[in-house]
Order: sequence, then C-alpha cells, then structure tokens
Amino acid sequence: MSIDFDQIPDRRATESAKWRAYGEDVLPMWVADMDFRSPESMIQALHQRVEHGIFGYPMPPEGLKESIVAWLHNRHGWQITPEDLVIIPGVVTGFHLAAHAVTRPGDGVLVQTPTYGPFFRVAPNVHLVQQEMQLPQGADGQYDLDLDAFQAAINGRTRIFMLCNPQNPTGRVFRQDELESMAEICLKNDILICSDEIHSDLVYSGERHIPIAMLDPEIAAHTITLLAPSKTFNIAGLEASVAVIQNAELRRQFEGARLGLVGWVNLLGQIAMRAAYQGGEPWLDALLTYLEGNRDYLVETIDRHLPGIKVARPEGTYLAWLDCRQAGIEGKPSEFFQKQARVAMNDGAWFGAGGEGFVRLNFGCPRSMLVEALGRMKAALDP
Repeated sequence: MSIDFDQIPDRRATESAKWRAYGEDVLPMWVADMDFRSPESMIQALHQRVEHGIFGYPMPPEGLKESIVAWLHNRHGWQITPEDLVIIPGVVTGFHLAAHAVTRPGDGVLVQTPTYGPFFRVAPNVHLVQQEMQLPQGADGQYDLDLDAFQAAINGRTRIFMLCNPQNPTGRVFRQDELESMAEICLKNDILICSDEIHSDLVYSGERHIPIAMLDPEIAAHTITLLAPSKTFNIAGLEASVAVIQNAELRRQFEGARLGLVGWVNLLGQIAMRAAYQGGEPWLDALLTYLEGNRDYLVETIDRHLPGIKVARPEGTYLAWLDCRQAGIEGKPSEFFQKQARVAMNDGAWFGAGGEGFVRLNFGCPRSMLVEALGRMKAALDP
C-alpha cells in the first residue's frame, strides 16, 4: 500500500495541543500524537456519517464490537467475545474506573517506574496508597524486570497493579515469561491486573505483543485490559477506547463505577473506531515499516552524533527514551533542548522515579522533521 508518510501537515492552524503548546520556532516532539493523516477509509466513514447531518444520542454502531473482536484475534491471536467489551472514552478514564471498581480508600496501587504520568494520579484521585517498583536498566540501556523488587513492593494493602505494555516511556515489549511471572505473583497475592495496552499494535520486527489476559483463563479473570485505536490510527482527539473484561462479575463492577460519572463514547469516535478496525490494517502495516525506519535512523544518529546521549532501541511504541545524564547538561535536559535547540520533548521526571535526566522523544513524524530535530539537538550540544 503506497502512503506518503513524508508529507508534513500544517497543524498549527488547527486545535492541535501538540503544535500550539510552544512557539512557532519550536519543533514539537513531545506528546504521543503522530503527524500523519489517518487512514482514508476511516476518514471516508466519518465524512459519510457527517453528511447525514443529525447527531442525536448514539447506540453502539452495528458491528463495532465485532470489529474489535476480529482485530484482536487477527493481530494478536486473542479470542474474546463481544460481551467481554465495555466501550469507554479513554484509557486514562479506564484505569481510574478500574481502581474505583475494585479498591477501597487506603488500598495500595502498584506501578512500575518510569511510567506513563497519569498513572500517578490514580492514588490521590481514588484515595489509595501509591506503591512503586523501579524497572532496572541494563548496561545497554534496555530495561529489564526485577521480580524480587516486584514482590518486595507488594504488601497486604496492594489491591491493583497498573501494567503498561508495551511500556511507555521505555519502549519495552514484555516477553511471555516476564508477563507470566508478574501475573503469577499477582494471583498469589489476590491483586487485580489493570493492563494499559494502548500501544499494542505498534510493535516492531522480531517482537510480539502478548495480551497478559491471553496467557491463562485464571489470569484473564483477574485482568482488565485497556485498548484504543487512538495511538494506532492517530485519532486521540476522538476519544474512543475499550476495556476487555472477561470476568462477568468484574465487568459488572467496572460498569457500576461509571454510573453518573462516565457516559457514552461520542458518536464520531465510535464510527472512527469501527472503520479503523475494519479497514485500517494495510495503512498500519505501511506505518510500521515507516516508523521502524524512523526508529533506526534515530538510534544510529544519536549513537554517532549526539555525544553523551544514550538510547536503547525501542521494541514498540513510537517513543524514544533518551538518557542525557552524561551529556554535560545543567538542569533539566527538556528545558535545555527547548531553549537551546528549539525542540520540545517530555521531561523524564514526569514519568516518575528513574526518569530524572531523561527526555522522551516522539518519532511518529515525517522523516525530515526527525532529521531537523536531531540536527538542532546536535548543534545545541556541540561545544
């Protein structure tokens, strides 16, 4: 499928948070929002629905849940049923609902750091105790799993574990043995797994995403999996996500937690979700090839031309986790690169313990934009 991912869209004149958060001379390489036009089949489905001209209260479009079931089976080998699905506005909403559904004030919520910043809002918002374990980083910069530290972070209070896989910001895609080990510890300690798998479709050659709930029926019964087409097809602004909950009683608790607080997903979000899952696969396959090229260019350029910065090759996501601790930068590297290079990236501290001295760079963009950003960063670092 021939798609022009090299075209740079003009987004500054739109409502784009990514492009309007900084001045016009700053390249925005921060929030996880790609600079690619979404699949044409999905855009056409939206056009067709808008042309109808009436936007009343929606029911789930016919075939929506079936499209999700088929997608998960075809892409990941995961067999579920439409009854297992709860359509929700967002993954962040989903992990808050999960916490509300299964915890009481004073219970513990476990996260692995560095991790996606909104996970840290769950404890204060739901009146829980924050529990953390830091993922260890190897000499090659890649992150691993310390099962002893994972077990040590758990106590009698721990009620829910927030897993992020593929892992944001490190780009790790957890192996089956790692997932099995974490799940076994959770089952032994009666801990619910809430698995954020929003980047599950964005995995590169030689890697495989395994939904943790797919491992075993008992694990599935203790897992809420959160997914969305938003990262895969670049439609975050349409706010359409899904929770996969195979345990009927757990699903009832989850749906009960949303009553009066979280309503339906907007009509156009549901239309886009169905169209993306029904017809977006050729676009995604082409995207993954392009992103893998971006990833390889980024890693090679940093290794050769950006002294003092290290990056492990991401196994998934379109996010690179740059270690700037040996670059001789005073203060936060995100502030240094914004001021000196006019490149905006996420500050590592936002991702919790172990993030200090890092930045997260979004390479989900046309190649020329990535080349320009890295060139600016190199010039800022050159003495």
